[in-house]
Amino acid sequence: MNVSRIALAAGVAASSVLLLSSSAFAHVSVQPQGEAAKGGYATVNIKVPNERDNASTVKLEVSLPTEHPLASVMPQPVPGWKAEVTKAKLEKPLKIHGKEITEAVSKVTWTADGSKIGPGEFQQFPLSLGQLPEDADQLVFKALQTYDNKEVVRWIEEPKEGADEPESPAPVLKLSAATDDHHGGGAKAAKDGGADAKNAGHDEDEKSKTAADASDSTARALGIVGILVGAGGLAFGFLASRRRAS
Repeated sequence: MNVSRIALAAGVAASSVLLLSSSAFAHVSVQPQGEAAKGGYATVNIKVPNERDNASTVKLEVSLPTEHPLASVMPQPVPGWKAEVTKAKLEKPLKIHGKEITEAVSKVTWTADGSKIGPGEFQQFPLSLGQLPEDADQLVFKALQTYDNKEVVRWIEEPKEGADEPESPAPVLKLSAATDDHHGGGAKAAKDGGADAKNAGHDEDEKSKTAADASDSTARALGIVGILVGAGGLAFGFLASRRRAS
């Protein structure tokens, strides 16, 4: 009897751990495809897992940060989903590449159009973003996840450094240090690479020239030796003929 009670208690505990674990990790999140550098452009995935066993996700609304507006926000088409981009006027216009931007995308909404995210599944929604701010270490994207049973989960709590993770944390995009060309590459590295290639080519030319000079010197030395050997042979033949004549 005691053994049965212990087994039952262990089973309940294990189930609780599994439930808590799945809940802790099944958050809407934003993940960069490559590097998301300050002042540059990036493509990110909004990853949406389904947390329910008896409902499917049919809608996702992602709000863009208003304190750091992005001039360019473009969703990549996702089969079975319809994307809608909402723009808003900016209180302070942005200047990008010499152009003044007076409005920016404030929200992107994906609605199921022949598809859905079922139990035990997840879906990724790609976004192209830019120009990323140079004066921020992260961007917070608040999200609303709607299920087909009308339930709405609000992923809007901003995580605080040093504090416990909120129950419904908002997706956060971490920004890395700025690159030289603001496009995720390194202009200086490319320049240095070109210089290295040029120097390498110069070195190869010098090596080829040195090898050619050495080859010419060897040929000349062999030619001189051949002439001396030939002259010696003629002299030897001349002296031998005179001895026979005597």
